[in-house]
Amino acid sequence: MIGYYIHHHGLGHRNRATQIARELGVPVTGFSSLERPADWPGEWVQLPQDLAEQPVDPTANGVLHWAPLGHPGYRERMGIMAEHLRRGLDLMVTDTSAEVTLLARLMGVPTVVMAMRGDRTDRTHCAAYDAATALIAPWSRETAEDYWPEEWTRKTTFTGAISRFDAAGGVDGVAPGAAEQGALAAEAEHGPVAAGTEAEPADGAEQVPADEATANGTAASAVPGAGRRVLVVWGRGGTVVGDAEVDAARAATPGWSWLVRTPDNPSPDLWREIHEADVVVSHGGNNAVAELSAAEAHAVVVAQPRPHDEQAYTVAALDRAGICVGLQEWPESERWPQLLEQALALGGKRWQVWRHGDGAQRAARAMEGILQGNAS
Repeated sequence: MIGYYIHHHGLGHRNRATQIARELGVPVTGFSSLERPADWPGEWVQLPQDLAEQPVDPTANGVLHWAPLGHPGYRERMGIMAEHLRRGLDLMVTDTSAEVTLLARLMGVPTVVMAMRGDRTDRTHCAAYDAATALIAPWSRETAEDYWPEEWTRKTTFTGAISRFDAAGGVDGVAPGAAEQGALAAEAEHGPVAAGTEAEPADGAEQVPADEATANGTAASAVPGAGRRVLVVWGRGGTVVGDAEVDAARAATPGWSWLVRTPDNPSPDLWREIHEADVVVSHGGNNAVAELSAAEAHAVVVAQPRPHDEQAYTVAALDRAGICVGLQEWPESERWPQLLEQALALGGKRWQVWRHGDGAQRAARAMEGILQGNAS
């Protein structure tokens, strides 16, 4: 039996965990404050919340990330997982929590940590990564972080990007079926998307009929001023980019129509819209980038501020590999014409360096290998 802890921030951790869990050939129990996803394949234990406005010594004098003293919810959730570990979990996967990783290891249970981009050299991350039986990195070995110690790299499975569109067979320009598209769009990393419903375009966004797209999903025209399309895929929280920034970019790029998709203006068919766009502009979140890779999109990826510079490291890796246009911050409006042309010139084939097309399966096989005594 595999236990699988899933962080409650956003929906990206749960989406990825569900994809991997569905590829496992052994029973799996999910642990999270989030509700059970409809397609989770096993038991689901919904944990009590551990949020606190005025936590008492939550870092244990800098040793941990979150372990507030005297918090009943925190104590209860750790106790619930400890009881399951005591009763017979054979492996604990964390996506992601240093404290749960260390709890499982202290109870003599092998652990797998889903690694994250960014600077993970702080005391707590080092303890979790060092103690883990194995690490799984949802990126390719070719684009790995160069600061990692050999001890981490040696026990890591590099799965390549893990995209919801891989699970639906939506690769190489072949779109998933309608039912699969609805399921995929339902819980994007950027927030809930209402599948099967029509959404109005953002103010000023020009819609272009789908039949004008080419067979590979890109716009039929690639000459300046011929109605080329930009799709902006953006989130709701933790962003420094708003309507004013997008409107300025739109005004600076005559001949390009801009369509903005957010949780407040969701896409009825995100996969189709990604393919129909000449260029996709996105933040640097792990799942968003994975889905760009599945579509081999011409892309401009802009890092947003995140703990441990996670998106900054992702964008830097994209830029080093020459995969797409990678930016550390939203650019001045006058730069957008050149940036869009640069994204077109780069094309989308370099995404093959970022992904293998079967990331969830690779992760599942690595977990099962540990159960069989074949740790990396």
